[in-house]
Amino acid sequence: MQRHTRLAELADERLSPADKGLPARAAGLTVHEFLATQPRLAEFWTPLLALDGQALARNASVIQRWCVERGLELMPHGKTTMSPALWQRQLDAGATGITLATPGQVRTAREFGVASILLANTLVAPAGLAFIAGELADPDFTFHVWVDSVETIEAMERGLSEVALPRPLDVLVELGAHGGRTGARGAPEAARLAERVAASPVLRLAGTAGYEGSLGHDRSPVALAAVRSYLAEMLEVHETVRSLADGPLIVTAGGSAYLDLVAEVFAPAIAAAPDGSTRWILRSGASLLHDDGFYRGISPLDGVLAPAMRGYARVVSHPEPGLVLLDGGKRDFPYDEGLPSPIGAAEAPGAAERPLAGASVTALNDQHAYLRSAAALPLAIGEVVSLGLSHPCTAFDKWRFIPVVEGGGSDRVVELVRTFF
Repeated sequence: MQRHTRLAELADERLSPADKGLPARAAGLTVHEFLATQPRLAEFWTPLLALDGQALARNASVIQRWCVERGLELMPHGKTTMSPALWQRQLDAGATGITLATPGQVRTAREFGVASILLANTLVAPAGLAFIAGELADPDFTFHVWVDSVETIEAMERGLSEVALPRPLDVLVELGAHGGRTGARGAPEAARLAERVAASPVLRLAGTAGYEGSLGHDRSPVALAAVRSYLAEMLEVHETVRSLADGPLIVTAGGSAYLDLVAEVFAPAIAAAPDGSTRWILRSGASLLHDDGFYRGISPLDGVLAPAMRGYARVVSHPEPGLVLLDGGKRDFPYDEGLPSPIGAAEAPGAAERPLAGASVTALNDQHAYLRSAAALPLAIGEVVSLGLSHPCTAFDKWRFIPVVEGGGSDRVVELVRTFF
């Protein structure tokens, strides 16, 4: 990704009272002007989501090195954050592109100069196909999209017949699994799709794709066996695609839960073809943030990756000894893969904390969190509770600007991450 002027221009955006969490004094200032005042997290309003700069830098380095050591490229899934500044961090660390999920997300990425995009989805909307056709006029732009049915291929051909196409659209055949998400159901069906793509006048057969994360939700023997079997079948499809395709190929898999199995199963094929004719791409999107919930429990890199996001909410009610209500809820924090977990309490966000032992968040309303304990909770009205969060994919969409603290014990805010949901 070349540094696009649009990314630099984000520092000139003016902050508004509508930007939740920001101090009142930020309103009317540009991002650059506000950061020049060296703000501290303590002055931000609750509820709040904040990122740790040191953890972000370390995680970007760790996951990039992990991939390189195993012969994998990294094209992290950008939908996790929809933040071009965070995409740029990983591109600067060595990622070879960005994965996205919708045509609108692709358009955002192109606005910020992303030159290599993998659309981990089908693309059948005529407007989306027309947009991509126009972007392919840029010789430095590489784009790959998935197909999982003949109907999808036919819809793409119809859409592309209406536009000027500078070059064929690179297509990856997606393998699915019974009970899984999208994708051809089985290697034989995937082979038939590969043959159909190879015969298309507007599409180029460019590889094999899949998502193993939908086959398990834990690291039980049953889940691990299902994932390994699926990845082995992906290699079967790759062999078929390789026999039909003309030109460089991609094999891509890997969320953030079973990336070790992807590396393990693909390792013999990577070692057997060191000529670079096939690119082996991991799409782990949550690895930059990690978390204190779902990924902490399932990622093989937990303990090496560090949680880089934290929530803050203030005590607004203490109606019973073992019940406290906080001012953050579903509008502020993720809850689809586990509720927030209390870490500590302090006078303000980012201040020195004391631990909260034995307490847990048991429910969320739109703007309240129920913090309960069997014993009396030692919390006063107005105190701030820090929260470990689960699942970064549903954390960022609730915030337009997210402060990044320096980290390493410093609560100085050094960046405001802008999201584009």
